[in-house]
Amino acid sequence: FAGFATLTKLSDDLILQDFFQAEFRVNPRPENIVAVNRYHPRYVISAFTRFQLNNFHEVTERLPEVALDIERQPLFGTGIMYEGEASLSYLRRNFPTGALRQDYESARADTFHQLLYPQTYFGWLSVVPRVGVRGTYYSRSRDITGLDVEAGPNPLLPAFLLPPAESDDEFPLKYGGDRFRVLVNAGAEASFKISRAWENVQSRRLGLDGLRHIAQPFANFSYVGGDNTNPAEILQFDRYQPSTRLAPIDFPQFTSIDSIDEWTIARVGVRNRLQTRRDDTTINWMELETFFDVNINSPYNRGDFSNVYNNFRFNPVPWVGFGVGSQMPLLGNGFTEINTGIRVQPIPALQLNFGHRFLNENPFFGNSSLYELSGYYRINDHWAVGAYDRYEASTGFLEEQRYTIYRDLTSWVASLGAVIRNNGGVKEYGVLLTFTVKALPKFQFNLNFDPGGQNGEEGTSDFGGFP
Repeated sequence: FAGFATLTKLSDDLILQDFFQAEFRVNPRPENIVAVNRYHPRYVISAFTRFQLNNFHEVTERLPEVALDIERQPLFGTGIMYEGEASLSYLRRNFPTGALRQDYESARADTFHQLLYPQTYFGWLSVVPRVGVRGTYYSRSRDITGLDVEAGPNPLLPAFLLPPAESDDEFPLKYGGDRFRVLVNAGAEASFKISRAWENVQSRRLGLDGLRHIAQPFANFSYVGGDNTNPAEILQFDRYQPSTRLAPIDFPQFTSIDSIDEWTIARVGVRNRLQTRRDDTTINWMELETFFDVNINSPYNRGDFSNVYNNFRFNPVPWVGFGVGSQMPLLGNGFTEINTGIRVQPIPALQLNFGHRFLNENPFFGNSSLYELSGYYRINDHWAVGAYDRYEASTGFLEEQRYTIYRDLTSWVASLGAVIRNNGGVKEYGVLLTFTVKALPKFQFNLNFDPGGQNGEEGTSDFGGFP
């Protein structure tokens, strides 16, 4: 058994944004949870409660929830694999005090069971067909009589997710009776590998000791059908959240239980890897993964195709790393996102990092062209310095400057930093003093006068620490 509790009581809605901006960017609405888990190699049983401790935050309360997750495992030696999950919960969606939306609640019982049959054909083709069934009971539903629930102009927003209300009575909440929804899913994953080796490729400068190319085309077909339950009638607790990334099309990986609608989607792509030998092991010298969705019928993207995604990683030598994650609307309408990262360690004492995040014409998030530059230099065994700068080109603001001095105290590391922050308003200045136990780097003792950081996270995570 294992248990934990996470409790965060805030004085007001702006306290994190004003004084702990690093934590605010990662977790703007900290959860309050008490949980107990029972772990077994074949299953996990958990019981937990989540509640609204800060009434200015929206929280989906679980009062409580008990869940059973069964790991994928062979079924009676037949070659068929089984996995499943079940949960029983009382849920309440609490909106912030003063919000125009009305709180709602319901009991929910959910169970999911799936069979898979992994097989290899012809000695090279891997195929994993699957079929599953999900049953979900709700003690309450939503009466949508008289509501105009239609697809809006945003093709990435499901029609059954009502837009934000602009008045108290624009989308009045009326409870309906109980609902029992049955869904059936089926699909198959298929992939194979083609490889070729060049043993005579040798380059000490590029870190090459032989070279092997592996190409792996893959496809994942997913179908979900139901009993014609209108998802707009389902009270949304575990709901679909807009994102720049593609949602999973498999279960149980797709966790938005209350936003499941009928779909037929095919995800196709290819993985390319260049491998070499280093230190008696095989490493991925270069990787490129390309994929996209064919939306035969998708409630989450009404276009015929998703963006085309490319994930590229290049690590020629241990002291250089380069990566690009991008998505572009090459097959239809969409938005553009390109994230670039470079890591260089030209000498053992110096590490430099550069990052650029570009987002354009996303229907949920504003345009951004964010540059980040950080460096860490170890002067000697006792002293080191670090710097971090973040510039947003779309606004023209140098949003953050952070400069830090580190001192190795044998069992401890002390750091003294200064920070300047500019988000378009009044500039903020701060000082941060941190003591870190080297044997326990996650435990820190802070004298925090930083108006935007949290526990020195940016200073330590961006610049590294003493080895």
